[in-house]
Amino acid sequence: MTVHATDRRESVGIGIIGGGYMGKAHAVAMSAVAAAFDTALCPRLEMICARSLPSAAAYAQTFGFDRYSDDWRDMIADPRVQAIVIASPQETHCDIAEAALAAGKHVLCEKPLGATLQDSRRMVAAADASDCVNMVGFNYIRTPVTQFARQLITDGVIGDITWFRGEHTEDFMADPETPATWRVQGRANGTMGDLAPHMLNAALSLIGPIDGVMADIRTVHTTRPGGTVDNDDHAQMMVRFAGGVMGQMYFSRIATGRKMGYAYEITGTKGAIRFDQEDQNAFWLYSAEGPDATRGFRKILAGPAHPDYAAFCQGPGHGTGYQDQIIIEARHFLDAIHAGTPAWPGFQDGLEVNRIVAAAFASADGQAWVDVASI
Repeated sequence: MTVHATDRRESVGIGIIGGGYMGKAHAVAMSAVAAAFDTALCPRLEMICARSLPSAAAYAQTFGFDRYSDDWRDMIADPRVQAIVIASPQETHCDIAEAALAAGKHVLCEKPLGATLQDSRRMVAAADASDCVNMVGFNYIRTPVTQFARQLITDGVIGDITWFRGEHTEDFMADPETPATWRVQGRANGTMGDLAPHMLNAALSLIGPIDGVMADIRTVHTTRPGGTVDNDDHAQMMVRFAGGVMGQMYFSRIATGRKMGYAYEITGTKGAIRFDQEDQNAFWLYSAEGPDATRGFRKILAGPAHPDYAAFCQGPGHGTGYQDQIIIEARHFLDAIHAGTPAWPGFQDGLEVNRIVAAAFASADGQAWVDVASI
């Protein structure tokens, strides 16, 4: 006998603006999240927008959207679209988010929040004036082991934090003969606009607010085949956290050999944590307990005991991947919509990252410490 199952969960209409790298990741996530997590809300892929109608049509067919357009305003006006994912270039984020929130639609916006600090402030104001959920796509903070590391720190397992080191290093522009593209034009597309926000968000999430920065920001390859470079290749900064913790961070798109160098080291009075995104299913924990002869960092593999892991696999050490991070992100976005509670990281968190980036540029220009509160 064949029995037809009916999904009695409440559905939510999803629209995605941008069908490229991140647009695809979000489309796949929204297609999979209800099955992976049995969420109370079940996404419906209603509309996708792209720069041209042919592109939008191709994305709609490939990803399974019901409708498509080359104008994001069509999505804002569509009553069947209740939540929007902004996966388009940074300079478009502000106008889209303002219109979506004013229309009563929930918004998940890819990082960085706005192309400029002014844009981010406008987006936060729009979010504050709305009853809708707002969230920023800092996906790396959602890996199961980084969620667990945050929990260990909050629970005081490694004691009072004394020091933080973080980096986001990649090598996609390490070769000076790599041709000039849109990535080498505009501050928002440089390393401080592109890579730094992820690790700054990690620092804020794991340690807390940052009071001051001292930064050095450099362009190493000023020309490339096909054009000049007007944004930064790498940067380093010292930071002072509000709680007195010292920190240092390094960001680079020319770090030869590094593919996904989102890494951090955190030292506390009772222990320490090390993590590297290139090995995202493990972290290293040191506990200052027991005899000296047996003390040392222990490698801990991700497993069902860690946040959001069991939805993908019941076996410890089998691991999750990049796409799973986006599915976890979708789960948290939908849960916030269903519960009517704020999502994390929200637009205010994205604004704080942009403020620190602005403070870093001010510091590099003046070669002096800059108080973030002055920005």
